[in-house]
Amino acid sequence: MSAAGLLSELRRRDIQVQAVGSELRCSAPAGALTPELREQLRQHKGDLLALLASAQALASQQRAIVPLQPRGTLAPVFGVPGHNGDVFCYRALAQALGTDQPFYGLQPPGLDGEDEPLEHVEVLAAYFADQIRAFRPEGPYVVAGFCAGGTVAFELAQQLLRSGAEVKLLALFGCPYPVYFTRRSFARRQLADALVRVRRHGAALLARPWRERARYCTEEWRGRIERLSAERAAAAAMLDPVLMLRQRVEQATLRAVRRYEPHPFSGRFALFIPGPHWQRSGAAVTRWRALARHAEEYFGPESSTGADMLREGHAAAFAELFQRCRNTVPRG
Repeated sequence: MSAAGLLSELRRRDIQVQAVGSELRCSAPAGALTPELREQLRQHKGDLLALLASAQALASQQRAIVPLQPRGTLAPVFGVPGHNGDVFCYRALAQALGTDQPFYGLQPPGLDGEDEPLEHVEVLAAYFADQIRAFRPEGPYVVAGFCAGGTVAFELAQQLLRSGAEVKLLALFGCPYPVYFTRRSFARRQLADALVRVRRHGAALLARPWRERARYCTEEWRGRIERLSAERAAAAAMLDPVLMLRQRVEQATLRAVRRYEPHPFSGRFALFIPGPHWQRSGAAVTRWRALARHAEEYFGPESSTGADMLREGHAAAFAELFQRCRNTVPRG
């Protein structure tokens, strides 16, 4: 067994190995580190130390690349997270796709407090493209995006294609078209939501006898006070340094997406949409279709709102759709 094979076997058994100077340190569940594995560690100590040192050096260079599921033989997926930069939004999806599908999250600069967030989609995409090529010089690649990260993923796939790399698939999960994130669009949605609430409360009041209307108003008012208290608590939590860094990344990413204008895409392009109702949500997701010769569409369950589509409750359904797409021979 090679040193790389041994390291893979140890990780499969949940045995963590670290290089501390010229020594190997292991952390393992009870009974996992058998006498045979101890002997293998002794025989491959030098190679393992060199391999771990190389991996640490690579990790320091490719700071954007976060392995969520590094094993497998299929073309790796590189996923751009939503506007908050949280690559772990893909964790449930990566697990549902199985152990033969490598999956890496792409973390934007600014979350570590050492770099400034990037405010242009083209610059952020170039940052990711450089690190992907350094991490894995040979393609092919699969590029994915979630929510606002879909715009960055779109430009990333464009840049990889222009550099001569093979992009097997660009997959956008619940990604509104950039115009959705403009302030004007946001104001329209707020107004529409307010009108819906007014109609709902008006209908609820008219449906009740006079003596129950006061109780209904009191209960709604108490609920509003509770929501305001929760919002104040959330605002206070934003004073946490980590959350403040995340908020800076969110704001920078949204500014970048608002000013970006997508151009036609020549590669394979698939839209993973929470459900048919999402086409009426104002997300303008179907505007992506016009940019590709063949834009494939896969609709998830109606119960998915979009924000929850990659979480435990729906990740398996979207993993199945992704696998169906991956295994389908594209037209043309």
